Amino acid sequence: MTEFNKDKIKVIIADDHPLLREGIIKILSLEPKIQVVGEAEDGAQAIELARNTDVDIILMDINMPKINGIMATKIIKEEKPNVRIIALTIHNQEEYLFELIRCGISGYVLKDVRPDELIETIEKVTQGECFIPSSMTPKVFEVISQLTKRQEKNDDTFDLTPRELEVLQEVALGLSNKEIGEKLFISEKTVKNHLTNIYQKLGVTDRTQALLFAIKNNLVAPSNKDNCVGKN
Repeated sequence: MTEFNKDKIKVIIADDHPLLREGIIKILSLEPKIQVVGEAEDGAQAIELARNTDVDIILMDINMPKINGIMATKIIKEEKPNVRIIALTIHNQEEYLFELIRCGISGYVLKDVRPDELIETIEKVTQGECFIPSSMTPKVFEVISQLTKRQEKNDDTFDLTPRELEVLQEVALGLSNKEIGEKLFISEKTVKNHLTNIYQKLGVTDRTQALLFAIKNNLVAPSNKDNCVGKN
């Protein structure tokens, strides 16, 4: 049984790509201040590990099976607020930044980060700092502005993000997931992730219920199309 050194920064790596996890473990194993105490291949495992492991930092992938990284972050931060989470992402996933900040991430790291930068980020976040790549600073200010405007407006959108509201409106127009992705310049998988989050926030279980709820609560404008809820 592995013994955990209380003086080291204890890290969990959550990513559904074994090769990436293995690479990060090798990098962190060379740093005497850091100890990897667990690895997860999906969001559900990450949550379970966080509940049962003495951990300081979780490196959290965003797109994972079962439970995505955003929802896993939200659950973990609610149950263990002292655990700090660093999002692992790729360049074209900036649309998630808004949701991740709201969920309480402490850092946002691109997957092409240099090993020394990754270690520096872990150390800074452990000390209570936040880390966002300088290339994304303009996006951060944009997100903060959006958060402020939403708070000032104080409208009841059931905690749906602007992107989720966009997806929901496209559903109301009768677009399929593939068509929504093409229109919003995001992947079909990303659309599915947004829909999963929408269902959870609205307390519904499928596309039809979500659309009826949205129309009833004036979250979207109803479509005149007959097939507006029939596409996947």
